[in-house]
Amino acid sequence: MARIYKRKNIWYIDIRVKGRRIRKKVGHSKRVAELALKDAEVKIAREEFGFTNKDITIEKLIELFLDYNRVNNRLSTTNRYKAITDHLSNYLKEKCPDVIMLSQLKEDIIEGYRSYRRNAWVNPNGSLVKSDDDVKEYTRQGARARTINLEVDGVKAMLNMAIRWGYLKDNPLKLVKPLKEDDKKPLRFLTIEESNKLLETVPPDLFPVYFTFLNTGMRKAELENLRWSDVDFKRRIILIRGKDDWKPKTGEREIPINDSLYTVLEDLKANSKTTSNDDYVFKAKKSGYSHNRLRRELIKIGEKVGIEGLTKLHTLRHTFASHLVMGGVDLPTVQKLMGHSDIQTTMIYAHLAPDHLAKAVTKLPFKKR
Repeated sequence: MARIYKRKNIWYIDIRVKGRRIRKKVGHSKRVAELALKDAEVKIAREEFGFTNKDITIEKLIELFLDYNRVNNRLSTTNRYKAITDHLSNYLKEKCPDVIMLSQLKEDIIEGYRSYRRNAWVNPNGSLVKSDDDVKEYTRQGARARTINLEVDGVKAMLNMAIRWGYLKDNPLKLVKPLKEDDKKPLRFLTIEESNKLLETVPPDLFPVYFTFLNTGMRKAELENLRWSDVDFKRRIILIRGKDDWKPKTGEREIPINDSLYTVLEDLKANSKTTSNDDYVFKAKKSGYSHNRLRRELIKIGEKVGIEGLTKLHTLRHTFASHLVMGGVDLPTVQKLMGHSDIQTTMIYAHLAPDHLAKAVTKLPFKKR
């Protein structure tokens, strides 16, 4: 069935697509309605004869996208995309159960998803609230704007892959603008006093690990994949480089070893038992403590000695960069040491160097009249 009809001086088209009836308002002109109907009929015919992009379920696209990432990207990247697509799937099942096919995933769906993620509520037991009834006992645990922006970027990346694979012609989210990130958490780094408290309290077997964190700013994965062959004592540098089973996040780089760290690493190597197949510096790769025990000990120490907000290993990386900047080290140098691919990432530390910036402008040679 395909027809036009008029109701209260407004023309409509009435068609069926894959068994689904669609009625759409066109306007006051019968001629425009006739043309719109013919256009719709042509589009339906093109799809029937295979001239349009092939469609796919969102669930199947997610499966293909994750499989692609498992082959082409690091495990951490795949896990991040898995978390994003899980959030998207949960939202569609709960709020948009009729949205099944990729062709249905439009900008308005993602706008709804952003609102859903920003305003999530949970029960006291931690389960997600699925209705607005009696929210007195609930606590808001909505994601921050930056988190949501990263999630939408992940969905965009998946849709760009769908374009490459021929399931889409254009990315329906290309015009979605990021949320204003006005709810960022303040940058947390340890003071020298707090750092010393940490090092004085840490268990002896973990002291070299935390000491290396603070003196190199290495990422957790970089530290746990560090081998003695990456430590060049002659040149006094640590080499961040890929292995057969691991690749660094932003490529290879070198980190100088200061005198204090040199002594710690030298002592650690002298007392370590290594083989050609197992020469990891911190034994985290096989022991499994890197993911659990390091963070658990960090939190325990923070509570014991009164260091507030010490909940993440990444805080030690922030501490390394923050004290470099406060010590007058320029941001491009900090960028290289941290392994940031974009200077904008390093700019989060810029506010820590007001004196350094003030001294920079005093070097201008211009003279007043």
